Amino acid sequence: MRQTEHPSRLARKRRAYDETRYPVRNGHNEGVSKRRERERLVRRRVASTRRADHDRRTPVHAGRLSPHRAVPASIPRPPYAPDAPPLVPAVPPDEIPERMRAAGHAAREVLLELEAAVAPGVTTDELDRICHEAYIARGGYPSTLDYKGYPKSLCTSVNEVICHGIPDDRPLQNGDIVNCDVTIYLHGVHGDCSATFLVGDVDDTARHLVQTTYECLWKGIDAARPGGRINEIGRAIQTHAEDNGFSVVRAFVGHGVGETFHTAPSVPHFFDPHADSIIEPGMTFTIEPMINEGAYDLGRIWPDGWTAPTRDGSRSAQFEHSLLVTPTGIEVLTLLPGETR
Repeated sequence: MRQTEHPSRLARKRRAYDETRYPVRNGHNEGVSKRRERERLVRRRVASTRRADHDRRTPVHAGRLSPHRAVPASIPRPPYAPDAPPLVPAVPPDEIPERMRAAGHAAREVLLELEAAVAPGVTTDELDRICHEAYIARGGYPSTLDYKGYPKSLCTSVNEVICHGIPDDRPLQNGDIVNCDVTIYLHGVHGDCSATFLVGDVDDTARHLVQTTYECLWKGIDAARPGGRINEIGRAIQTHAEDNGFSVVRAFVGHGVGETFHTAPSVPHFFDPHADSIIEPGMTFTIEPMINEGAYDLGRIWPDGWTAPTRDGSRSAQFEHSLLVTPTGIEVLTLLPGETR
């Protein structure tokens, strides 16, 4: 067995790597070092609390899946659906914003239905049933269903699951947190949003994590602007998360959304100097920070090929909105008319 190097030696190697990859340009590598130091302090600050919380909680385990839910033949399919027609009509470019608004509003309505249903004893499969039927009632197709083999109409990520949790027969427990990630295919485009809900009596650390994650979403939205750079979004999110003692997941990012479920641009929720693309009017993309109470590292993906837990077993929260970049600012597509943050 290869022995792990001493932490101080690894730290020296990391500094040397940073100085090589990011040579001094107006104090740039100094900024990298400060971020590294902040991340180290975050890990130390939450380590003892994380261990205590994890010892009290039972890790989430996979349950049994219900049968595949059917979608009426009258509902238009995305191209990847197994029973989609050979050709799916393209959306005229000038119609995309209005169709994205309609899909975004529908996704938000479905998410609010789920919020009302979350309670101790309710299974995540029951949430999937509610979500599935809510899509169909609006004439939409569940975007996740059969997407690259995903078997359900909703993602439900409980406690230490970062994202892509598959709904099953596990009942939600008092004290859990659960993220519900909703995406509907409607009028030829995808509307995508998510929120993390508290289940029953939740401890203060989880409440703080969920509240901070919600604030991180809006910090990222406020940082987005036409003519700005994508990495300004991640800088705002990372700063707020770490100021509150939490860490930002690196393994999953926001994405372009529209006729295609996942497309460019990639939107990191941490500061990435290479994510320097210009934000341009007409872009539609998601911001969906995943914030951990412990370290940001991704653990081993479950055998189902989807469920993504934290490596250290600490809890993770997520919120998401879809955005449209206009010539004068940012429109949040997944807020209902008259709804504010």
